[in-house]
Amino acid sequence: MKEKTVLVVDPVGLHARPATVAVNAASKFKSEVKITFKGRSVNMKSIMGVMSLGIPTQSEVTISTEGEDEEEAINTIEEVLRTQKVIA
Repeated sequence: MKEKTVLVVDPVGLHARPATVAVNAASKFKSEVKITFKGRSVNMKSIMGVMSLGIPTQSEVTISTEGEDEEEAINTIEEVLRTQKVIA
């Protein structure tokens, strides 16, 4: 299992457009991918799950992956969120 804690810096938080891009990226991997905020974990392959967290700016979230391609999955999702300017 791999885990990374990141800080959301987008002034709007983790909103629909970048969340959709991240969900699409997560869905390409066989590994289980989760995002955790304030003790709640959801499947990062589910846009409804991710949006239900309501992650505001300046929030710490933890991304975790578990499975055969967990290393590639966590690095790709981190890169996608950086490219979308959601995390610093």
